[in-house]
Amino acid sequence: MTISTVGILGSGIMGSGIAEVAAKSGHTVILRSRQQATADAMLASLEQSLAKQVERGKLEQADADAVRARVSATDDLSAIAGADLVLESVVEDLEVKRALFAEVDGIVGEQAIIASNTSTLPLVDLAVATNRPDRVVGIHFFNPAPAMKLVEIIRPLTASDETVAAARAFAEACGKSPVEVADRAGFIVNALLFPYLNNAVRMLENGTASAEDIDAAMQGGCNFPMGPLALLDLVGLDTSVSILDALYDEFRDPNYAAVPVLRRMVAAGRLGRKSGSGFYDYSR
Repeated sequence: MTISTVGILGSGIMGSGIAEVAAKSGHTVILRSRQQATADAMLASLEQSLAKQVERGKLEQADADAVRARVSATDDLSAIAGADLVLESVVEDLEVKRALFAEVDGIVGEQAIIASNTSTLPLVDLAVATNRPDRVVGIHFFNPAPAMKLVEIIRPLTASDETVAAARAFAEACGKSPVEVADRAGFIVNALLFPYLNNAVRMLENGTASAEDIDAAMQGGCNFPMGPLALLDLVGLDTSVSILDALYDEFRDPNYAAVPVLRRMVAAGRLGRKSGSGFYDYSR
């Protein structure tokens, strides 16, 4: 399977980041959002990223122009009809993704691969929503996609060897280091990471230490680039609760049961960086 045109579905930071990575590696990219305004905003985010790289001397202007020329944005789902690979990065909601996969299945060509950037949800449930379960796979980029080298390639029971190989080849063509993972909730990284993050919140709730000191301890003691509570704010507390719920539903391990204060913070709209406040205040 040769992948030259990539359709990316979703208007978040991951969508624009993956678009940049794919376009830099020579792929034609079609960004699709439900509204043209948000699709245009993704293009603007890409242009801003490229401009910063030119300003810092990391990218020549001619190369930045070439990358930008490979990317288009639309609100029309039918625009992805000619894509060799469609990669969705929409909200972490299984029913939303299932409906989207079924719709995409009826638009793209028979040989096209449909992939998900989900960080937790079961790929097989998405695969069986299509008439091509052998061509459905997980391709999980990490945030920020242009900087992070790791990509998890998730193999549902239904995926063919050819599909998994094509997904791996795509990740490698994008300059990433792929790892192959069985289709289990959380895959590798989140299955290990989120019990740690959840227990950091539990420690804060129990009064063991302040948020600042918990984060400073993990940075200074374990050489982590960011403390657990700051990382939760970066990921988004609503997204983090969704991931923990998916992990708990699959494994029933108490370490995956979201600490109550996380749900209360989400209910209060304190979602982290994207809302301006979480464990820390970002409004200033």
